[in-house]
Amino acid sequence: MPKPPRHLLRALIAAAVLAGIALVTWLELQPDGYGDGFASGNGRIEATEINIATKLGGRIARILVDEGDFVEPGQLLGEMDTSVLQAQLLQAEAQARQAENAIQTARAQVGLRESERSAAEALLLQRQAEHNAARKRHERISVLVQRNAASRQQLDDALAAMQSAEAAVASARAQIHATEAGIAAARSQVIEAESALDATRAAVERIAADINDSKLTADRKARVQFRTVQPGEVLGAGGRVLNLVDLTDVYMTFFLPERLAGRVAMGSDARIIIDAAPQYVIPATVSYVSSVAQFTPKSVETEQEREKMMFRIRARIDPALLEQHIEQVKTGLPGVAWLKLDASAEWPDALSVNIGN
Repeated sequence: MPKPPRHLLRALIAAAVLAGIALVTWLELQPDGYGDGFASGNGRIEATEINIATKLGGRIARILVDEGDFVEPGQLLGEMDTSVLQAQLLQAEAQARQAENAIQTARAQVGLRESERSAAEALLLQRQAEHNAARKRHERISVLVQRNAASRQQLDDALAAMQSAEAAVASARAQIHATEAGIAAARSQVIEAESALDATRAAVERIAADINDSKLTADRKARVQFRTVQPGEVLGAGGRVLNLVDLTDVYMTFFLPERLAGRVAMGSDARIIIDAAPQYVIPATVSYVSSVAQFTPKSVETEQEREKMMFRIRARIDPALLEQHIEQVKTGLPGVAWLKLDASAEWPDALSVNIGN
């Protein structure tokens, strides 16, 4: 079979080269991903972590959960030794009873002093009546002396009796003032005893609150991630006992350059695909967009360097969806988060949600 002409081979080779160049050029001109209306970033699944710690220093009495356990809101996770607090509570309750008795005693003193004042007031009326009678007798004898119908001695005796009656009236009034002062003092004792009772009751409530805080409980649905101590160990105030992961607050944190981050709106739709399960597209919502660049080069001169100005973004998974798949939720898994930058754009079929609420 005759060989093809050399010029034909050259033409075929040139055509193949041109076709290759055209293919490479066409591929380079194709938009990355799903077009300008979408952006993506790599990240890992994260969740809010909560440290269960002691409010007061003390000894761990027991821990009721292990690592990996799921806990519910209000569930008892562990307890501190409260024997000292229980003794303090008994002491404060006894002091409260003493204060109540002191109030009753002080109120009885008030009643006694008020009775003494009533007696003093009655005595004053009696002394005033006696003084009035002595004064009238002195006036009558004075008239009789002027008429020489009575002796001077009788007038002196009447004057002395009147002055004695005046002194008795003054003494009765002084006694009333003394009883009023006694009433005021007794009422002050009542107020003091009531204040002491309020203080002891406050101490009872404080100690009871400390005992209640010694019961370590969960305030949300979560998983136990770490157990840092064992029963019998002594911790200081704020000592960490357990670390929980809130499985109802799960999100992926990733970074986008400034030119894309500026188009991301709070509350916009997002999609998450986890490397461990790429067949599932998980719906999410943008819950955080950093207001400042997370890292920036020392000098920004070229467009390539400007791309290094990255902004942190967080896509949060719907808590209702997490609730239904709580057993499968795990943190630390790598994946990709997709954002729709153009509100009018439609999600491509490859990013259609396929995991139900």
